[in-house]
Amino acid sequence: MREDKQSCTLDENSPYVEYAVEILSLLADATRVRIILALRGGELSVNELAERVGKSGPAVSQHLAKLRMGRVVACRRDGTRMYYRLANEHARKLVADAVFQAEHALEAEPAHHRARAAGDGA
Repeated sequence: MREDKQSCTLDENSPYVEYAVEILSLLADATRVRIILALRGGELSVNELAERVGKSGPAVSQHLAKLRMGRVVACRRDGTRMYYRLANEHARKLVADAVFQAEHALEAEPAHHRARAAGDGA
């Protein structure tokens, strides 16, 4: 079974609900969403991320610290540089689905549906 086709087997009494709310709260920040979107392509340094998201290095480091505490990103040190990557594929999918939902809220025919339709015709 493909990962993206798996359904959630948890119910409303799941012990993970409270932690899921914490994760969603952690992601309720535009800079953090941009960081996750930037990390979809692979590992990046703090300076690379800062440039990509248009924020200062110290500001990005603060956001990364929070994402790291939530186990959304992981890091490694190489000399004096820190490199960050997504901790797993779920953050990537969660943010992508949130963006897709935003497209539904703002467009009659969301871009991800147009892209899918174009791919089906090929």
